[in-house]
Amino acid sequence: MRAHLGDQLVIESQKTGATRRDGEIVGLHHEDGTPPYDVRWSDTDEVTLVFPGPDAHIRHVEHGQPGTTRGSSQPDTGEAQAVSAIAPPAGTPNPGDIGRRVAVERRRHGLSREETARRARMSPDYLAYLEEQPADPTVATLLRLADALGTTATALRGAGVDLPPGQGHALLHPQLRDLSPEECRHLLSTHGVGRIAASTPDGRPAVVPVNYEVVDDAIAFRTAPDSVPAAAVGTEVAFEVDHVDEAMSQGWSVLAVGPASVVTEPDAVRGLTQRAHTTPWAGGERDMWVSIRPTSLTGRRITPADQ
Repeated sequence: MRAHLGDQLVIESQKTGATRRDGEIVGLHHEDGTPPYDVRWSDTDEVTLVFPGPDAHIRHVEHGQPGTTRGSSQPDTGEAQAVSAIAPPAGTPNPGDIGRRVAVERRRHGLSREETARRARMSPDYLAYLEEQPADPTVATLLRLADALGTTATALRGAGVDLPPGQGHALLHPQLRDLSPEECRHLLSTHGVGRIAASTPDGRPAVVPVNYEVVDDAIAFRTAPDSVPAAAVGTEVAFEVDHVDEAMSQGWSVLAVGPASVVTEPDAVRGLTQRAHTTPWAGGERDMWVSIRPTSLTGRRITPADQ
């Protein structure tokens, strides 16, 4: 019997062949995948050390194979082992979407794999497997990871990524409060995606998302000279950043208002380019840096009334 992290251990009734218990293998004690295993049982969500008996077999996750699902393969026969053998070598990065989202959230919070695994009550080796290989973790595993990373299982799965945020129900007793300038500055820093509101050359209003940085209390973003954001140069503009917590029906928004200008000083341009956390997601030639120095900074937050 050999297994990989993420495979299922299934225990069947020797009389009827029906599944009596199953769980996800979250820890290996031997490099060749032989028992014993750390198993997280689906019925209790507890992890125990298991030495499988004759009534147990492995359901392999077909690692690295697109379009496969958990439990679709046969018990631990020679054929199943052959299928398992086509998995990428251990340590070869080949993440799925869930793994990429987990890794991004973990790094965004400055957490190591060990600390994240401790918070999510799982093996660091299994977390490494999730981040580096296509995986189909259980709902319980996703919920623990989401809680450890301060996000939701839905967000980690990527469900609803093409839908606008905020489609959930409102809080029963919401509270809308104003944010202080200090809170606004904290939420606005250091970088991310915000929206600039400006007038186009033909006089029409427009709102455009941009990747931005905050440097010395100024909001800076890159754009193209013939773009809508570039038309904001020399005028007073509004710049908005927000965040919505779908699971908790909470959120905040910050609005900065001030004049927009082109950054032309070579050292300043070079410094902004070097400090930028990302290139513009829209791609293309966007080498024109625009700076907004807020003269007004306001914000609001929605929370439960008892907070």
